[in-house]
Amino acid sequence: MPETIRMGGLELRFLRSREDTEGSLDLFEMVVQPRARMPVPHYHESWDETVYGLSGTVTWRIDGQDVPVGPGGTAFIRRGVVHGFRNDGEAPATCLSVLTPGILGPAYFREIAGLLRDGAPPERLGEVMRRYGLIPVP
Repeated sequence: MPETIRMGGLELRFLRSREDTEGSLDLFEMVVQPRARMPVPHYHESWDETVYGLSGTVTWRIDGQDVPVGPGGTAFIRRGVVHGFRNDGEAPATCLSVLTPGILGPAYFREIAGLLRDGAPPERLGEVMRRYGLIPVP
């Protein structure tokens, strides 16, 4: 059964996770509200990410380059490559993200969502990111 996790202007609906794919992949749909963004550029130590646009346009900043991903468009983010994203539009944008192999799972997003709800300091968010293999880049 899909699980939905909300974090500020982002909503993730997990469709498959490492738990039910024996670590093959994590698959989630992400809705990015207008003007929302990933506040911390980062890279992944142990997995690659592929993004497929469903509606609207999410602009991914990948290795210093802006890559707009609209309906039918894709972006590939190799492990170790710094990235982030934002929605510059006036409407929500939706994309599908596939993480391979499936290492992250929804637990990371649940924990971050809780910290954001509680108003945790940025240092605490960075600690959680690093524990799950996401390395923040100033």
